[in-house]
Amino acid sequence: MMTTRTDRRRDTQNRSVPPTATMSRATVPAATTIRRFDAVRTGSQFAVLGVWLALAVLYAVLVPKTFLTAGTFQTIFGSQQALVFLTASLLCTIIVGEFVDMSVAYNFGFAAVLVAVLNVDLHWPVLLAALAAVVVATAVGAVNGWLVVRLGVNTIVVTLGMGTFLLGLGLWVTNLTPVSGLPAGFANIALMTIAGLPVGFWEGLVLMLGFAYVMWFTPLGRNMRFVGASREVSRLAGIRVNRLRFGSFMSAGLIAGIGGVISAAATGGFDATVSQSYLLPIFAATFLGTAILEPGRFNPLGTLLAVYFLATGILGLQLLGAAGWVSNVFYGGVLVVAVTISTILHRRVS
Repeated sequence: MMTTRTDRRRDTQNRSVPPTATMSRATVPAATTIRRFDAVRTGSQFAVLGVWLALAVLYAVLVPKTFLTAGTFQTIFGSQQALVFLTASLLCTIIVGEFVDMSVAYNFGFAAVLVAVLNVDLHWPVLLAALAAVVVATAVGAVNGWLVVRLGVNTIVVTLGMGTFLLGLGLWVTNLTPVSGLPAGFANIALMTIAGLPVGFWEGLVLMLGFAYVMWFTPLGRNMRFVGASREVSRLAGIRVNRLRFGSFMSAGLIAGIGGVISAAATGGFDATVSQSYLLPIFAATFLGTAILEPGRFNPLGTLLAVYFLATGILGLQLLGAAGWVSNVFYGGVLVVAVTISTILHRRVS
């Protein structure tokens, strides 16, 4: 009799609380956590873009007559071809875990110098000179890869030494003076206008979009990510790690060479000493790109957006009358602040 009453009492309690109510109570905290995770992740992906918009609005308010013009738009988006190619070159090696290739700026500059010297001083046909410059830049990447991958020499030591060597070589072949005088028609590969912007902008955009496609949708891109995360695990998975690492150095040289040729075409020549001025912007844009779209990961589209974010900041400060030294302060300061914000947001979602 006692057992029957107890069973009836349990049946009554079970009927009074529907199973769905119990399930909903359990799932509400999980759903809330997922929504918070998505919100914070979205915030970390687009935080720098929000700062970019706020910066543009601030400059528009402070200097509307000079900032809100078509010329400003063209300057921001039409003058960064060199930096776009250089950051793409750096991404080739940095994604596979080679921190960091210090030679890309000098390889870029030497290719630009070489095409000018071969055409202007040695009277080579300009297209042949351009091809030779790209081949030499690719060969430089191959030498870097051979020393780092095959011989196991430290990446920074190799690339820093190679960069210094190329700078000295460039100064020697130009006799310490800028070289100019490339054919005017050759400039069309960089300056021909399409939709109000020079073709150099569209070349950089195609390069980064193609790079992003490789990283997101191809086995090559996935393998590059794997190698960058762990070489030993990648080897165990059957990935040819050393071949990928070597190929990344060659690709970096190829992209730097093409970018250098386009830059020389845009200016009609080149000054070897300019190469050094690209170092800080390259690394600032590349590392700032890790705070955009894919927080904590090097990615081509994030880097592309970072290039134009930095260009907007620098140009706005110049329009406000800031001195030349402000560019270094801006590059360094914005990089630290943006990556710090991205890191904090990334911790909250992990």
